[in-house]
Amino acid sequence: MQDKTNNFDTPMTGLDARTWRVRLAELAEEMGSYRPLGERHFATLIGNRKTLLVTFETVQGIRSLSPNAQPFGFDMVRARGWSHLGLISSGDTWFRDPEVYAYFDELIDDGFFEEFDRVLFYGAGPCGYAAAAFSVAAPGSRVVVVQPQATLDARMTEWDPRFVEMRRTSFTDRYGYAPDMLDAAQEAFVIYDPRQELDAMHASLFQRPNVTRLRMPHVGAALQTQMIEMEMLYPVLSLAGIGKLTPRGFARLFRTRRQNATYLRNLMGHLDAEDRPYLNMLLCRNVTSRMNAPKFRRRLDQLEKAAEEGEFRAPPNGL
Repeated sequence: MQDKTNNFDTPMTGLDARTWRVRLAELAEEMGSYRPLGERHFATLIGNRKTLLVTFETVQGIRSLSPNAQPFGFDMVRARGWSHLGLISSGDTWFRDPEVYAYFDELIDDGFFEEFDRVLFYGAGPCGYAAAAFSVAAPGSRVVVVQPQATLDARMTEWDPRFVEMRRTSFTDRYGYAPDMLDAAQEAFVIYDPRQELDAMHASLFQRPNVTRLRMPHVGAALQTQMIEMEMLYPVLSLAGIGKLTPRGFARLFRTRRQNATYLRNLMGHLDAEDRPYLNMLLCRNVTSRMNAPKFRRRLDQLEKAAEEGEFRAPPNGL
């Protein structure tokens, strides 16, 4: 495959869904290949470098999250010069489709993954489930998944009332239980917010010797979106792709939360819910000293007034 990453500059925003898919197919074939996989899935393959990024995404996610309406992996190819295999679904399917299974079977039979020195699987939510599940096709790969479900088999996860439309879909046949499929990975990272109860329960099912769970408390229900806003998702994948992602390195990257409005609002709400006015005043003072944050200024004024009226003991002004 020829490397034609300059073709990434082709604009894809503002297109209707059908035209967008046609243009993406043309773009993929110009740089590599495009493969339809039934009615709801397709695959794109680009690049000829020795590090392969395998991503699982939805059409809707690409069109809403990407500023250029291109698959997430394209950005990594452009920035890092990696190869990219993209599995794309129309809607949330968890990629539970025999045609997708057959495609990975074909890749295995062809020794496709053996052509690369490094292979990294990535996905978020339902796509995170798929990234973990299909990583078994490339033993020795690395995996990064955000808010993944372990399975939607009701016999195991009857405590999860979400995704009821998937109850009749089998999660017990091939490429089924995602935590088990990670056994062949060199290492895997499960990123989740422990305060999102159902996500945390799924994350606990990924307990394996080769799995590291990375916590992002108070970030909320849209971790991938917030990681992109905090400009930490690309560095996380870059480190994972070369085998240098560690909990300490992740913690350093997560320090960008101090500038993230969603995280700060969630933390303020948590402190209010826990009735921790002293800590909330410290938070509001810190935020308003660094940022233009009217909501935090209003809350700080309320807390300072409450402290003056003796409702709680205020922190010293120097803190």
